[in-house]
Amino acid sequence: MEYGLQLYSVRDITKDNFEDAVRKVAALGYKFVETAGFFDRTAEQFNALMEETGLRLSGTHTGLKALVEDYENTLAFHKAIGNKYYIIPGHSLKNQAEIDDFVEKVNDLQPKLAAEGITLAYHNHREFVPNPDGTVPMEQIALRTNLKLEVDTYWAFVGLKGNPIPYLERVKDRLIYVHMKDGSPDGHGTPLGMGDAPVAEVYEWVKAHNIPMVVESETCTPDGITEAKICIEYLKSLEN
Repeated sequence: MEYGLQLYSVRDITKDNFEDAVRKVAALGYKFVETAGFFDRTAEQFNALMEETGLRLSGTHTGLKALVEDYENTLAFHKAIGNKYYIIPGHSLKNQAEIDDFVEKVNDLQPKLAAEGITLAYHNHREFVPNPDGTVPMEQIALRTNLKLEVDTYWAFVGLKGNPIPYLERVKDRLIYVHMKDGSPDGHGTPLGMGDAPVAEVYEWVKAHNIPMVVESETCTPDGITEAKICIEYLKSLEN
């Protein structure tokens, strides 16, 4: 089995030494990475780092704002690094007006990016929880857009107040990746195997459906690399 890491997991290092963080991630045995910013590195510098470490880029977490405000340069950078999945890592969707604005923008951008060989996707956090006006962002994203999905299984567990597998089953044809994450029902994250989310059960479902797994562990306790190590060792233990 191969696993990826969302580099937000090691943000305690990336903010000061992006290259060192990526090298340490590769040394742990991760095979691909999902970025959470490039820290002013050029496309050439990033590509060289991927070649040096032998890691693959699975996708980026990049906000919608970059596409809306600077489409040409944003597109050029992502094409230069060979990115195939532009994943929006959340957006302000607090009411119907904000949802409508988001839907309009992504429905305009999605086919343009597709024509360039880039898939536009969305990564959830608390969008399963109804807004004060009763709207449920994830439901409208599913019904009103063609966005692919990267389901964060921990936040789905929290927002849906239970096992996220029925939701994964429902949207499996739109899944590009699954975020493997753990934590408590009240929204406190932990490394894999140390929380209350049904990680082992989710792992079996994801494995059976051959969907790439991206680890995210976000508390940096005691540090990001330690958490990333705990996570990959836990996943390897599930292989047997």
